[in-house]
Amino acid sequence: MVADKKRPVVAVAGASGFVGTALLPVLTADFDVIALRRSPAAELPGVEWRQCDLFSMLQTERALEGADYAVYLVHSMLPARLTQARFEDMDFILADNFARSAARAGVKQILYLGGIIPDDTQLSRHLASRLEVERVLAARGVPVTSLRAGLIVGAQGSSFRIVARLVERSPVLLCPHWTRSMTQPVGLRDVVKLLRFCVGREEMYGRAFDLGGAEVMTYLDLMRRTAVRLGKKRLIIALPFIPTRLGVLGVRLVTGGHRELIAPLVESLRHAMVAHSPTLQERAGIEPQSFDEALEEALPGVKAPAPEIDQHLARRHVHSEQGRYVCSIQRLPLPPGYDATWVAREYASWLPSLFRRVLRVTVDDQLNLAFRVSGLRRPLLELSYSSNRSSVDRPLYYITGGLLVRADDVPDGRAPARLEFRESPDRRSVLAAIFNYSPSLPWWFYRITQAPMHLLVMKLFGWHLARQQPKPRSAPSGRPVGQA
Repeated sequence: MVADKKRPVVAVAGASGFVGTALLPVLTADFDVIALRRSPAAELPGVEWRQCDLFSMLQTERALEGADYAVYLVHSMLPARLTQARFEDMDFILADNFARSAARAGVKQILYLGGIIPDDTQLSRHLASRLEVERVLAARGVPVTSLRAGLIVGAQGSSFRIVARLVERSPVLLCPHWTRSMTQPVGLRDVVKLLRFCVGREEMYGRAFDLGGAEVMTYLDLMRRTAVRLGKKRLIIALPFIPTRLGVLGVRLVTGGHRELIAPLVESLRHAMVAHSPTLQERAGIEPQSFDEALEEALPGVKAPAPEIDQHLARRHVHSEQGRYVCSIQRLPLPPGYDATWVAREYASWLPSLFRRVLRVTVDDQLNLAFRVSGLRRPLLELSYSSNRSSVDRPLYYITGGLLVRADDVPDGRAPARLEFRESPDRRSVLAAIFNYSPSLPWWFYRITQAPMHLLVMKLFGWHLARQQPKPRSAPSGRPVGQA
């Protein structure tokens, strides 16, 4: 009797999103599936749910153990209760954690669902971030297959749901000039099929493919056809010019969407989001869905109540109200020739010079830091250096005590509070990041004192770094030219 051959294992990050939810049952036909999620989820046959906060590299490493392939469906465009970070920087750290962890776990391929990159020289923040994530995922040695899509027509997709809300709620739509941009919407069913097709195919490693539906249209046409399918008579008027900010405000008022989500998406509409070549669909033998077919599948789900996605669109991440935790990320210039470890040490020595005679920083033999104020016996903050989790390009400190740390914080499965300085793969910047910090100050008082002070200090530190003189790097000796 021959033993059953072990099936390959696919890990899916973003498994609870609208693409991930549709992808999981398709993958289980041929793979064992690990689904990553911040909080526990209902059981699904053939799927092992692993609780994982992707902002924690340690949790991500554990979550990817045993995976042969990984699918990355994560985007971070909404603020938590207090997020002092641009969505680009949050996406950077999430992707870098995933790439490093995948390399450590021996993952053979990462599949990434990103955005179509137009030929324009100046990309919107949203599309520039999608491209940066693609590069960050590929920077740690694991081959990446990138599928780039424009608008995905799916009931729970944020972008499509915003379009449907606009059409459903407003009898008159005054459309700015950017609604004349061309788009090639693709059905959710096609996206899922193509993701499945690419898993494990070595000829796809290290390549990017554009995904597009059967039709190219303007956003004006897209809204008109959506109105017809919804059975709504709408007066849609194209105006020559409406300022982008006014357009964002209008979309927010009609849809109830959060500015941090609406603004980057609206900014991206100035680009033509059309697939450069649908070669992947042809190779996979997939006939693209028509826009009307994709609408027929999506609209019943749009009309049905969806409390979680509605909360996601309306305010902030659904987990943001669980506790008082701070996420703060600032991207700082990295002087040529220096590394993140030098930046961390420079920060500890530079900060007292900013607050002379008030603040001092002590460093012990284990590189632990204590921030002290003259006249107080107890430190404001105590940071413990993690020698086993740190590297030259990512020194890590756990926030372990001090007057400014809430002492009665109850562990709830989150990763510990920490400060890190993370070097970008191109060595041009370093990200100073605080995660899961719970301040001792009353929340309202923290927001108007410690929070803005931290931002000011990091801005000044960035200026300090930018003024540093470049330091020549030592290069390997190599071999004489022409020598074997």
